[in-house]
Amino acid sequence: MPTSDAQSALAAALDRLWVQFLPQIRERIEILEKSAQAFAAGRLTMEQHELASAAAHKLAGVLGTFGFTRGTVLARELEIEYARDTGPSPELAQQLTVAAAELRAMIDSPK
Repeated sequence: MPTSDAQSALAAALDRLWVQFLPQIRERIEILEKSAQAFAAGRLTMEQHELASAAAHKLAGVLGTFGFTRGTVLARELEIEYARDTGPSPELAQQLTVAAAELRAMIDSPK
């Protein structure tokens, strides 16, 4: 088991990484928010679709590192939905919008 000094050093390193990666995380969530809006309006372009899928994939990988297990689950769900070739659906539009909003609230709340 790590000593308290090692635990403190690890926590400090993770805090520094969080600060470093937070702008990218926010940018990726913004992509998901805009893509969900475009999907709901029936105007999601192929480029937005691909960007949303990539953003969700990257978020799924990084959020767990910082202790956001729920964020990883949400991002994986979004990645799966954007990978599917489905037509417009009000239910899916709502799901995409809610998941993106939950991710935003998660990272904007104090750790």
